[in-house]
Amino acid sequence: MENVETYIAFDLEFNTVDGVSHIIQVSAVKMDRHEEVGQFDSFVYSDVPLQSFINGLTGITADKIAKAPKLESVLADFKAFVGDTPLIGYNALKSDLPILAENGLDLEEKYVLDVFDEAFDRRASDLNGIVNLKLTSVADFFGIKGHGHNSLEDARMTAQIYEKFLELDENAKLLEQQEEVSNNPFAALGLGSPFRLKLYKSCKGCKE
Repeated sequence: MENVETYIAFDLEFNTVDGVSHIIQVSAVKMDRHEEVGQFDSFVYSDVPLQSFINGLTGITADKIAKAPKLESVLADFKAFVGDTPLIGYNALKSDLPILAENGLDLEEKYVLDVFDEAFDRRASDLNGIVNLKLTSVADFFGIKGHGHNSLEDARMTAQIYEKFLELDENAKLLEQQEEVSNNPFAALGLGSPFRLKLYKSCKGCKE
């Protein structure tokens, strides 16, 4: 898995009516060297009636939407927040990125990693055969707390899961190095093989 030191994890909430998805929240967290260094969070005005199950799912109310800035303004601010920073998300290729593109903001070229795809690939190994790959389920597996379907918390959980995967990869790399040393006692001397040790002894004291 690619190790991206500086990136933005993002997420959207939307209200789908008659087959059309209307963005109602845009959120993101910016990470730099494993630390959260910034965030973006905005509700989005919509004159489309908020479906009751969306209210129950997200906690977003019609009042919050009525008082929010319009989509064009929110997306302009979000674009400025992203700048040239690489993006990651959770299954964003399926929904979030296409919806943004439909509304005039194409960020697919900045999208470098999908954490859902990583979770899928690690399901039988690092995730111990987890029953489902919902964002909140994978977060719970790692002891990460967050309220699902709030796009700011979803973005933060996405970043934290990615950081857990990075940590697992680093631990696996260290374990592999330790096994190499234990299986090859000469590796601890930086010699790598008995032949190199013989050369080392024969040249000990030689001038370079």
